[in-house]
Amino acid sequence: MMRSCFSSYRRCVALLAAINMSAVGAEAPKSLQVFTSEPAFSVGDGPAWAPDQTPADFLDGIGARLKMRWRQLYRASPAPPSSSRHLTAFGLGALIADAYLALTAQDGQHFRNNNQDVLSYCRVLGVNDKLNSRLMGAAKLAEGENWSELRQQVVDGHQDLCRVLREQRDDDLAVLVEIGIWIRLIDMVSTTVMVVDDPKVWPLAIGSPALLKDLKARTDHLSEATRQQKEIAPLAEDFDFLLRRWDNADVPDRERLERTRAKIEIIIKRLSPKQGS
Repeated sequence: MMRSCFSSYRRCVALLAAINMSAVGAEAPKSLQVFTSEPAFSVGDGPAWAPDQTPADFLDGIGARLKMRWRQLYRASPAPPSSSRHLTAFGLGALIADAYLALTAQDGQHFRNNNQDVLSYCRVLGVNDKLNSRLMGAAKLAEGENWSELRQQVVDGHQDLCRVLREQRDDDLAVLVEIGIWIRLIDMVSTTVMVVDDPKVWPLAIGSPALLKDLKARTDHLSEATRQQKEIAPLAEDFDFLLRRWDNADVPDRERLERTRAKIEIIIKRLSPKQGS
C-alpha cells in the first residue's frame, strides 16, 4: 500500500508534529512519523532504517537484515474484544500488525483469518460500517495473492481507521491503535533477535530509539482520564525504561536484551483484551 504522502511532505509533517507536541494541549499527530533520525546503532554497513517508514517497510528492512521465519511469528487467535474500548483499540492495532505480518509472509489464508478478527474488533469501536468494504477488498486481494495491491490496501486501511476514529472524536483510541501496531511489530522482531548471537543486531529488538520516543510522546498526549486507567498508567514509564537502555551508544549485552524482551511481553499482556473482559 502507498505511503500517506510524498517523502518531503512527510518530513515537514514530522517536524511540525514535533513542534506541536511541545506545546501544552497540542493534538497528537494524525499518523506515526517514525525513524525521523538515525538510530543510535548501525547494522552492517549502514543505518538500521531510513526515515518515514510504514510498517510494511519496517518488516522489509528487518527481513533484509535478519533471517526471518515470518510464519513462526504468528500468534494464537486473540481473545474476543474487551468491553474496554481502550484495550480493544490496542488489540486492534496488534491485529493490524498481524495483517502486515501475513502480507510479508505472503500467506493469504492467514491474512483472511486475521481479517475476521480485525472486523470483530472494529465493530466494538463502531467503525466497521466505514471500513467493511475495504476489509472485504483486502480479503479478495489476499485470496488472489495480489501482494502488491494488498500492500497498498493494508497501508491505506490502517490510515483510514485512524482517520475515522479521529472523526468520531476518539483521538485516544486512534493513538492506542498506533501504539498497538508498533508494539506488536517490536514484539515480532525482538522474538527473533533473542536467538541471534550477534550483538550488532540486538538493537533491532526495539526498532529504533526514534520509534520509542515517538510512542512515548503519543502516550504523553493521551487524555488525563485515559492515562489514569490502570492498564495504561504504566505505559509512559515502560517507554522510559526502554529508552534508558537503548538511547545511548553503549554496546548492548545479553542482559539488556533479555530485560527488554521481558518488558515488551509485560506491555502486551497488560494491554491486550482478555477472555471474559
